[in-house]
Amino acid sequence: MSARPAVAPPQPWTFPVPDSFRLPNGMQVLLYRRPGQKVISTRLVVPVPLSAEPRAVEGVATIVSRTLDEGTLSRSADETAELLERHGIAYGASFGQNGLTLDTESTARGLNVGWELLAEFLGRPAFDETEVDRHVRQRLSEIDHQLANPGSRAAVEWVKTYYTPGSRASRPTAGSADTVAAITPDDCRDFYGYLSPRHSTLIVAGDFDDPREALAGTLGAWSPVTTPAPSTHDELADDRARIVFVDRPGSVQTELYVGQAGPARRVDWAPYPVLGFVLGGAPTARIDAVLREEKGYTYGIRAGFRPRKDDGTFLVSGSVRADVTAPALDLLLTILDGATEFTSEEVRNGADYVARTAPGRYATADVVADEAAGLALFGLGTDYVTEYLAQLPTLTADDVSQAWSLWRDTPAASCWWGMPPSTRMRSARSVTVT
Repeated sequence: MSARPAVAPPQPWTFPVPDSFRLPNGMQVLLYRRPGQKVISTRLVVPVPLSAEPRAVEGVATIVSRTLDEGTLSRSADETAELLERHGIAYGASFGQNGLTLDTESTARGLNVGWELLAEFLGRPAFDETEVDRHVRQRLSEIDHQLANPGSRAAVEWVKTYYTPGSRASRPTAGSADTVAAITPDDCRDFYGYLSPRHSTLIVAGDFDDPREALAGTLGAWSPVTTPAPSTHDELADDRARIVFVDRPGSVQTELYVGQAGPARRVDWAPYPVLGFVLGGAPTARIDAVLREEKGYTYGIRAGFRPRKDDGTFLVSGSVRADVTAPALDLLLTILDGATEFTSEEVRNGADYVARTAPGRYATADVVADEAAGLALFGLGTDYVTEYLAQLPTLTADDVSQAWSLWRDTPAASCWWGMPPSTRMRSARSVTVT
């Protein structure tokens, strides 16, 4: 009988390194060559702060993103849709805190057509009144659905409590019913004026030939716009360390939404995905070990850090049975308050999970492009991923405990409730309960 082969330790993994250059209009291009991946992912990110939206028509950035492909000065919305379908191009667009993201998925056959269309959407949008009105109505319908959803409603109430009323982050990213209903095509055209190629980044990931000439003739021809976008800084509310109750009679489950301050993206990041894993990122995590496995209060509670450009948060969310709302929240806060130190075994399990699953997480072109696009909106490259992954094997329990201590006692609390509370609860964090 032959001996079992020895299993070698995993080798260090690095994020793919892109070829980088700039188009004549100033747009940066990052090419991630992934041999054998015939579906090619394109991401174009245009940085514009969400706070550039006029207060009266918040949500206009989202409507702009959704109507760029709904007809241009050169072709109708139907003609655009037919062209995308004929060439097998999947298209999408969204607007977040830091800017606009346009994306396409296609084979090499449709790649140039996709870039031509992106250039047309950005350079010659029509903002037809019928199409803008249709998307406004769709967004208003979305708002009704979101407010009826416990998780979405909890998030809305949490940001309203955590940030000052004057901060853009205190209100829904895609706007509220009153502001969305006021949006007109002229508002879309005004906001569109902030979009420019100068600080934009184009990411292409997959198996493709040299695209420089094609890009120069398509997206490289998008003319710069010089209108500067206004920006304001989000501020935390002085009274954020409190519990807010929102009653939903008849609810059989309660949505808990607990949050506090966390690090911004530009930090020594390695300890934070490990902390998220140990506290609430796996069935074996501290929170689930008690609330799910021991008590049976929940199907699962999620926890993790959500970095932003200038600040960040640590958020815990999930549903529990309505009849155990009070003890579940009490236990949850007890677990968080008691997390003063972490064991070497916890840290090693978390670090191994984050590091050793990275090759699988980033195996496809679309995920590589998504990660590069997200980091570009923070002004970072994907070497950021390689650097923090390289730190994980040497991460110690003291490193993780010290990283958590920077944020553990930061006050920030709100809570909203699915059922009337039966007991008064303490809180040093933001908690929403639906």
